[in-house]
Amino acid sequence: MSKSNRRKFLGTAAALCAGAATASARPLATADNPKPLIHHVFFWLKNPGSKQDRDKLIEGVKTLKGIETIRKIYAGTVADTEKRDVVDASWDVSEMIFFDDPKGQAIYQTHPIHLEFVKNYSHLWAKVVVYDAMTV
Repeated sequence: MSKSNRRKFLGTAAALCAGAATASARPLATADNPKPLIHHVFFWLKNPGSKQDRDKLIEGVKTLKGIETIRKIYAGTVADTEKRDVVDASWDVSEMIFFDDPKGQAIYQTHPIHLEFVKNYSHLWAKVVVYDAMTV
């Protein structure tokens, strides 16, 4: 393949990938509600330091993406950043979920997938703290 044809091919492939990603993305904000609700949950494991329990809980968090009112979901662990007085690194796993509005978050709370998550994974955590915020 000549350099010119390769450039054209790569440019076309990149454009197709970008278009597909854009077309499949669900917007966080809509014209009706430009300010989504952010649901951030922190979990402390019963067995702190257990990689197996941490990975199992992360597996469970990822099952929540099947709930139709969730726009975006992220699972996380404590970042290896600078230790400062204002940083709480005592937790083990977090989930950050974006909803269009409080109604979507309310549906999530009683959704069968969320109830199954609590039933199947709550034995792993000793403590849970939730922060719900509306985007301003």
